[in-house]
Amino acid sequence: MSKRTSLRRIGLAAAIAVAGAVIAPVTATAAEARPTAVKLRSDFDGDGYQDLAVAAPSAKVDGKARAGYVAVVYGSAEGLDLAHRQVVTQNSPGVPGVAEADDSYGDSLATGDLDGDGYADLVVGSSGEDVGEIRDPGTLAVLWGGSEGLSGGTGIASGEQTDDLDVRTAVGDFDGDGHLDLATPDRVLAGPFSRTTGAAGTTALQLDASYVTDDIAAGDVDHDGVTDLVALLHDPSDSDTHDPDAFNRRAVHLRGTPDGLSAPATLKNPDGTVMRGGESVGVGDVDKDGYGDVVIGRTKDGWGEVPDVDPQLIGGQIGVVYGSAAGPDTSRTTTITQDTPGVPGAAEYSDLFGSDIAVADVDGDGYADVAAGSAGEDLGNVIAAGQVNVLRGSAAGLTGSGAKSFSQNTANVPGTAEQNDYFGAHTALVDTDRDGRADLYAGVASENQGDGAVWAFRSNATGPTTTGSLSFGAGTLGAEPADANLGGEFAR
Repeated sequence: MSKRTSLRRIGLAAAIAVAGAVIAPVTATAAEARPTAVKLRSDFDGDGYQDLAVAAPSAKVDGKARAGYVAVVYGSAEGLDLAHRQVVTQNSPGVPGVAEADDSYGDSLATGDLDGDGYADLVVGSSGEDVGEIRDPGTLAVLWGGSEGLSGGTGIASGEQTDDLDVRTAVGDFDGDGHLDLATPDRVLAGPFSRTTGAAGTTALQLDASYVTDDIAAGDVDHDGVTDLVALLHDPSDSDTHDPDAFNRRAVHLRGTPDGLSAPATLKNPDGTVMRGGESVGVGDVDKDGYGDVVIGRTKDGWGEVPDVDPQLIGGQIGVVYGSAAGPDTSRTTTITQDTPGVPGAAEYSDLFGSDIAVADVDGDGYADVAAGSAGEDLGNVIAAGQVNVLRGSAAGLTGSGAKSFSQNTANVPGTAEQNDYFGAHTALVDTDRDGRADLYAGVASENQGDGAVWAFRSNATGPTTTGSLSFGAGTLGAEPADANLGGEFAR
């Protein structure tokens, strides 16, 4: 089977049985004052430790195939506490909706304190959710944080018969009023959010009616104190979605203002040509100059089937556009590939280097670092086993120096690399042990023929390490594992 065929099967639904809708979270002990949690975007129970939210969007729930669930594993001084966890489905008490076949509950996740109570909340997308008699328009709902963890929820958006909801989400204060807002590719839901009525208001957002949105991310690119939005788009009329041509793939920047997000501005090279977009995007200050930098994962390389591919695209690449007072400065960019000095591996077709960008400081030096998979990486004769990579930020920007990679064949990492695992297809950077360094998480939805699993790597002063690394699957969460695609989405 070719990599191209097998990659299309990542995330294909199958069935698992979830026994009991919710595993009650263990009450946190010695919790710190709640104001600490305001600064911790994914601290759902207010104990000062960030928590990990991960989805199994293809899981069977109460006999309903591909209904999906969301799992939260709570943080502690020792990192993830696997005994302190929740599994939430649409059949959980107080959660909007009912688990139904093909809902894909959890196929997008975002975090933030939307109601301003000091506890982080979790936004869950369900792209296959029916609304009344309308089939599959999609919905978004908030699960509310509190001292006992997540509980209850409120529906905040749904698609309509002629306009399906794109459930990709990004959280930020896009109008600078001090309340977090929620952006999707077609609307902005204004904060503060209410547990009874949802968003304070909704504004339409049109990125480009003729283009499809691949990813969105929020961050303060121009350092004015108001969150901006960055989106990656591609032309759906392109007959080959793997064509990496810049004309068909572009990035746009929407500046946050007191009046909300500005019109999208396409990023262009200094010569006026359209800058190449990509498939995954994150924002973080990798050179510590106070401006958020736009980090783009460009995995499409034609897979050896498209002639005249830019050699810099073979195997995939990570591109950085540095922030400035005027927004993304396309005269200041960095491109990293697996042929960049210091980066493990070598650039080869179908490596998918740049899979699922995550940006955070992994070593506590104040520079944001970047995690991304090379999910199609062959390990010896094991095709598309995959690995996850971490690149370091520096005063000069993103660099290959000191880069690390991890796979299931790395010493002290649980498991064994297998064909078409696509290890590193999903990544997250979350400081679950409150040491000021984000820990690395790799979601492997294809593990064990689609059961899925999550790998955790705690960080020290040199970044993520294999010391104490662990993995967990649906069984650890108290769920049947078969074809759940656990690890298919992390909260952002």
